[in-house]
Amino acid sequence: MKRAGTLRLLSDLSNFSGAAQLRELLAGDPAVRVRCSPDGRHLLLLRRPGAPSQQLLVAVRGPGAELERAWPEGHPSPLDAFFLPWPARPALILVWESGLAEVWGAGMKPGWQLLQSTELCRGGGARVVAVAAPRGRLVWCEERQSGTENPLGQPATAFSYCVCVRTLEASGEPGTSLGRTHVLLHHCPPFEMMASHKDLFLVPTATTWPGVAHILLIWSPSKGKVIVAAPCLGLSHSKSLNPRQGDTWDFRTLLRSLPGLLSPREPLAIHTWAPTPQGLLLLDFRGTVSLVQSHGGNRVVGTLQEAPAGLVGSAALGIFQGTLACVLGSTLELLDMGSGQLLERKVLSTDRVHLLEPPPPGMDKEKLETQGGLCLLSALGLFCVGWEVPQGLELPSAKDLVFEEACSYYQRRSLRGAQLTPEELRHNSTFQAPQTLASILQGHLPPSTLLTTLRAELRDYRSLEQLKAQLVAGDDEEAGWTELAEHEVARLLRTELTGDQLAQLNTVFQALPTAAWGATLRALQLQPDGTGRLRSQAPPDVWKKVLGGTIAGKDPPNGILPPFELLCQCLCRLEPRWLPPFVELAQQQGGPGWGAGSPGLPLYRRALAVLGEEGNRPEALELELLLGSGRPKAVLQAVEQLVQKEQWERALEAGLALGPSSPLLRSEIFKLLLGEFAQHRRLDAHLPLLCRLCPPEVAPDELLLLLQSHLPDEVGPPAPFPEPGAEPPLTVGLLRALLEQTGAQGRPSGPVLSPYEDILWDPGTPPPTPPREPIATLKASDQPDLEAWAPAGQGLCVTNTGNRL
Repeated sequence: MKRAGTLRLLSDLSNFSGAAQLRELLAGDPAVRVRCSPDGRHLLLLRRPGAPSQQLLVAVRGPGAELERAWPEGHPSPLDAFFLPWPARPALILVWESGLAEVWGAGMKPGWQLLQSTELCRGGGARVVAVAAPRGRLVWCEERQSGTENPLGQPATAFSYCVCVRTLEASGEPGTSLGRTHVLLHHCPPFEMMASHKDLFLVPTATTWPGVAHILLIWSPSKGKVIVAAPCLGLSHSKSLNPRQGDTWDFRTLLRSLPGLLSPREPLAIHTWAPTPQGLLLLDFRGTVSLVQSHGGNRVVGTLQEAPAGLVGSAALGIFQGTLACVLGSTLELLDMGSGQLLERKVLSTDRVHLLEPPPPGMDKEKLETQGGLCLLSALGLFCVGWEVPQGLELPSAKDLVFEEACSYYQRRSLRGAQLTPEELRHNSTFQAPQTLASILQGHLPPSTLLTTLRAELRDYRSLEQLKAQLVAGDDEEAGWTELAEHEVARLLRTELTGDQLAQLNTVFQALPTAAWGATLRALQLQPDGTGRLRSQAPPDVWKKVLGGTIAGKDPPNGILPPFELLCQCLCRLEPRWLPPFVELAQQQGGPGWGAGSPGLPLYRRALAVLGEEGNRPEALELELLLGSGRPKAVLQAVEQLVQKEQWERALEAGLALGPSSPLLRSEIFKLLLGEFAQHRRLDAHLPLLCRLCPPEVAPDELLLLLQSHLPDEVGPPAPFPEPGAEPPLTVGLLRALLEQTGAQGRPSGPVLSPYEDILWDPGTPPPTPPREPIATLKASDQPDLEAWAPAGQGLCVTNTGNRL
């Protein structure tokens, strides 16, 4: 019988402390470092240096306190972190690039405590570039200032690194004792370090000098020797390297003593390294997986169906039961280690997966079932990948599964206190559906598809029963009620929200609004997009249930709110600032007829009804809902409110945000604000925005006519200057920008369309100067009287009246 690869859920991460932060880190950063403690109870997540927000999280399964630390931007963060193999209590060590090392422990006092802090580097100016923690030791590669000359052709810093080691020992109350520093390698290139159970692999980095970038080292502390290997050449040499005996090597001297290793070769083009108990796995950019064993031998395991796409993308490698597991992006491939044959290929629901080896036997009895398999960790949970062994597996019959599933279903709907059993369903004629289905399946083999479908449901029912028992016992009631509310909301959103289901949903939201909203958030898959808006990846069927359920002109029965109004009310209580983005997203998701009425109220009006009667609503929320509604009357109403409050810039931005798809609405907003501009000078500072809002089809004469209709009436003859304290009048200088905006960019070739357009065009060069003629000097008697130049009944006024219109 052919084996079948299985993915079994071990934990959905809800039993880990800090589950929310754990899921957020796993889902948000594909390059986060993940490590598992020796006892299998702790998970360590560390963002690499250079991440937008440096963060360390140690989550614990079951009772215990998590450790969470964050470093502001610009402050140094740990280069790496490791669990220490102390079975008595959990402990970890953090190492910084500067050489600072901190040992943290838990168990003696509540929470995590800093047990010890020390400096790894001796001299100043040293920099740690890589660190590993093989069993009972701390090994790091540090860069030192080079004080000697390098051979010709080598850069000054090519061999300015050294590899050092210190022992780690448990020592009573302080927790950990670090031994003295011993240098393993002098004058070596930079190495990346990876530790397996017995060996330490030193592999070249992207900055390693190309002449030695095809060489890697394998140090076996228990054997006291180092293997220098060149996988591309098929060569390996062994040398003694035992710190207890004082052994140390100069890297350049070590290579000179090994013939054949310095043959010109291309650097190792490796996408992913992964240490395993069998050796070091290498995945190159062609999709070939190789295994470098502890003795230096190298062999090709197999080739993946899909090669890595450059440096981008995550990959994880592991070995279990003679099978190679490779997660590349969202694809899991299982290859036979002996033949390299592809055994199975699975497509995962996420591309951010980390492989964890199971803890050693005897450390955690609850994890013994995972021996022989690999653990897959993602934001969706902790899974075990292994082979399904059908021998001796007793599966329940399809008939039994039908009655067990029906029993759980009817028990949820039943109002009686007595427990319903599968035996009662078998002999009770009230429930015909499970008996009919059982009779259909009777006599057939147990269907694997039905078992697979019902297994997740049965597991949920079992966890729900355990949660109920926990609440009855009074253990951690607050967390239990929260989890129960989340389960109930998630279940109700999968049903038709009418009648009793809708009433029950209202009850849950009233009793536990935070938990209910959290479940709705996951069901709708709501996420902020960074611009103050929300996005959703939920299917349309879910949105149809949320947005439906209201009838135009009718109040909800007995005060029961439809799902959309219920969510809006919950948001008003918890996070009012997210109500307008949520309504705007709902308007984008809504389909025709989803309002369950003819034609149905717009969603923004349904949200406004939740806020209360007109005049008693929060003004800020009402404005945001009106502006985001997309309805012309609502947007115009919001702009009028902004004008009344003299929030000119926001009113102009509301008009500009409409875009060219709403020309009539933009024109109405422009006319409204133009009237305000004609009556007072409080809009003068925002004249550039008003010019941008001006419709392109408005001609200068139309603009002047619009202004004239809003200008205040003249009560007397015009004065050269405004009265003290009076509003300054509108001038031609203020109008110039608007008049230029309404004109064309170049002088038209046809006839002048407006009598005012000539004043806007600049001919470029002035007309030619007419020829000068001698002018006869007039006598005083020949000059006309000044009063003859003035019209009858008026004197000549020589006052400068400026540019008044």
